[in-house]
Amino acid sequence: MSSGSGHGEAAAVPPGWLLALHSSTDTLGLALQAPYALGQEPPAPQLAAFPLGRALSNQLLDCVEALLPASQWPQLGRLAVATGPGGFTGTRLTVVLARTLAQQLGLPLDGVSSFQLIARRLLAAATAARDQPFWLVQELPRRGLVAGLYRADVAVAGGVAELSAPRLYGAEHQFAEPSHPAVPLLPDDVAELVAISRARAAAACEAPWATVLPLYPTSPVHGG
Repeated sequence: MSSGSGHGEAAAVPPGWLLALHSSTDTLGLALQAPYALGQEPPAPQLAAFPLGRALSNQLLDCVEALLPASQWPQLGRLAVATGPGGFTGTRLTVVLARTLAQQLGLPLDGVSSFQLIARRLLAAATAARDQPFWLVQELPRRGLVAGLYRADVAVAGGVAELSAPRLYGAEHQFAEPSHPAVPLLPDDVAELVAISRARAAAACEAPWATVLPLYPTSPVHGG
């Protein structure tokens, strides 16, 4: 495993399979990227979406094993997980599972906010302008607005920089930059998670499992 840090397209290719998990919505998204040789075009990942809702806690492992049986988990080379914002219980379950697997198997773990995945998808679809920062905003009834600030950046592994991580703002907060609704889409967003993790591996970015935590904004702020 590469332990250096850096950005950009480098020669390193993650050994083994890459498993990505996303449960920041009522739908569990999973993706499995097969290993590929240096210089090859990465094969399309296997994608799966399971609308589990509250059944996630009981069916998470079954769904993962449907994609990659537990007997094959030692063949994994890297893990990635969406850290939220989203439902606390659902997001926490996949983060805990990913951290546990990474610790026990000695694997790097990429934690990426679900908003950053949306931002990458919007940039790829030209929904968001590439030449200026933009906010992704999600309304929480009776709570306020959860928002994060993003911008296209070729110097960042994955091509999108998170300028301000998602946090809770007051319901009347006005954003200076353009904004877009933060609407997750699965399994599309877990495919973006695979792409970011693959880019981070190629750039030899450090990915310690211990620093990956669920993101669940709770306190409104009124500053920009």
